[in-house]
Amino acid sequence: MTLDILFYLVIIASIICYAMLDGFDLGVGMLHLFTRTDLERRTLMNAIGPVWDGNEVWLVVVSGALFAGFPDVFATLFATFYIPVMVLLLGLIFRAVSIEFRSKGHSKAWRATWDVFFAGASFIIAFGIGLVLGNLIEGLPLNQTHDFVGTFFFFFRPYPLLLGLATTLLFMMHGSIYLVMKTDGSLREKLRGWVPRCIALFIAIYLVLSVATITEKTHMLEPMMRMPLLFTIPLAAFSAIISIPLLMSKKRDGLAFVTSCLSIALLLSLFAIGTYPYMIRSTIEPETNSLMIANSASSPLTLKVLLLIVAIGLPFVLGYGFYIYRIFRGKVHIDPHSY
Repeated sequence: MTLDILFYLVIIASIICYAMLDGFDLGVGMLHLFTRTDLERRTLMNAIGPVWDGNEVWLVVVSGALFAGFPDVFATLFATFYIPVMVLLLGLIFRAVSIEFRSKGHSKAWRATWDVFFAGASFIIAFGIGLVLGNLIEGLPLNQTHDFVGTFFFFFRPYPLLLGLATTLLFMMHGSIYLVMKTDGSLREKLRGWVPRCIALFIAIYLVLSVATITEKTHMLEPMMRMPLLFTIPLAAFSAIISIPLLMSKKRDGLAFVTSCLSIALLLSLFAIGTYPYMIRSTIEPETNSLMIANSASSPLTLKVLLLIVAIGLPFVLGYGFYIYRIFRGKVHIDPHSY
């Protein structure tokens, strides 16, 4: 395995970690407004309060790895998606501010305002992630210098919009399962009733997305046609998704959450397999204008240094995450120091 492919796999693994961890944060945020009482909303917010900022570390890892390991991809990606990325950053900012500011005032208007910002920002981030991934699957019009030659409205094609909706519902499903794990009493039973609805909505949009991908985005199937063994991944993803409601019905909430994480990992693996070896595929003369792993990676020496940094730093990131989740394990209980 060459250094550029190995570092590409590091980036994909980091994206998967971000989606599994911050995914349930975003799901909780989008479900926030569906609760009615202030106590319920505080409980939902405190379910992710100790961990949400640590989960976003993986987003920093992905951005830094792209900047150092695939600088041309980083430049083209952030220049092309300049406005969407700015909107995503605003979403990240407002989500953080909402969590910190909501409890600083006691009026209903104050808290209701930050509740809307919290839920809205979570939706923007989740939908925006799917929108970007959908455009990368469909391809972007890049010229010979890898400059985007489309317009802003080009990003809102049917397939990316569909994937944006699928990502939103996937994270809502993921977040609802996490909330059942972190709550108890009547709120837990209420949330348990939400899970089947979230799962049903996601499965419905997932089936539509699968049909659209098979019929319209045939290039996503080409790697699997060349290596049929890879078809086990979509089968495993589908099996994981449909097993979640069964596990929830048996009240095996922890295993259902792990299975939800597995489904996210498998679905993102399908993205990586389908787009390989492209980092950004051009719809204009793809063979010459596209950014591929081989033609956009940094020098071998740079990649060696980066992989050494990953080998040293990654255990600290994983260790910190394990420690935080262990410290704040168990059910959420509201006290005067809670959000």
